[in-house]
Amino acid sequence: MRPTLAALAICLSLAPLASVAQQQVAFGGLKTDTKLPVEVTSDSLSVNQTDGTATFTGNVLIVQGEMRLKAAQVDVAYGKTDKSKIDTLHASGGVTLVSATEAAESKVADYDVTAGKVVMTGDVLLTQGKNVMAGQKLTVDLASGTGQMDGRVRTVLQPETQK
Repeated sequence: MRPTLAALAICLSLAPLASVAQQQVAFGGLKTDTKLPVEVTSDSLSVNQTDGTATFTGNVLIVQGEMRLKAAQVDVAYGKTDKSKIDTLHASGGVTLVSATEAAESKVADYDVTAGKVVMTGDVLLTQGKNVMAGQKLTVDLASGTGQMDGRVRTVLQPETQK
């Protein structure tokens, strides 16, 4: 009887962790002030004044506060009324989003600068300390530091070691 109760207790204690992986997750390390300037560096830049877009290619690095986004190419759409402000960014070619405590990788990422939301898609891998989460889509609200992983979510949680 005791092994059954122990197994039940373990299953019940892990149940909240499984549901957390498929719902909202705290991304405190990816929280940033979305009103800070966005700095973009790359090997080359192509600007289209007609439609208000720009394409950065080669070792693209985007910095906003503590957040760093790296990709092979980033397409930028500037505001419709204020062409000096970035509206959206579309990163492709092996995207990495890094903060002081977390890192996420994907094939593609879309950053709505105005809304402060990043959507990463395609083989997403998120690392938070020793914990790892994988899925097909990660949506992060940079202002609140919350997010959601979707698409056959797999989570590996490392228990704390006691000394």
